[in-house]
Amino acid sequence: MTESVDVKVTVPAAYNQWTQFESFPRFMDGVEEIRQLDATHTHWKISVAGMTKEFDATITEQNPDERVAWRSDSGPTHAGVITFHRIDDETTRVTAQMDIDPDGFVENVADKLGILDRKVKGDMERFKTFIENRDGRETGAWRGHVDRPAQH
Repeated sequence: MTESVDVKVTVPAAYNQWTQFESFPRFMDGVEEIRQLDATHTHWKISVAGMTKEFDATITEQNPDERVAWRSDSGPTHAGVITFHRIDDETTRVTAQMDIDPDGFVENVADKLGILDRKVKGDMERFKTFIENRDGRETGAWRGHVDRPAQH
């Protein structure tokens, strides 16, 4: 699923906020907590259909002001890439491409009903509100570079 939102902040501000995984619960529905374990590893605690699930994820690619990508290491398949495109000096298009493989009957039903698509769309709108209400000031930044893994 792919969703985009235009935010009234600079590319660096939008990118910097997306590197702050621990802030995701403030705008992502169902994300209860994310802990940054080190530069490329996070631990997620999510709530899906009233059930709590936890998993670890690896940041698989990170190019400042361009993209951030991650994938789950175990548990439910959860992968995403966020890209940042300059519209003008103060507007950035943020695009989320998510690959979520629902784990279990309730999530499969939710996926079939389009609930997951609407959830991602809502998350993107909440991100827009979150960063714009901060006057474009991100909560932090990590400007490190993570190379894409080699293809086999």
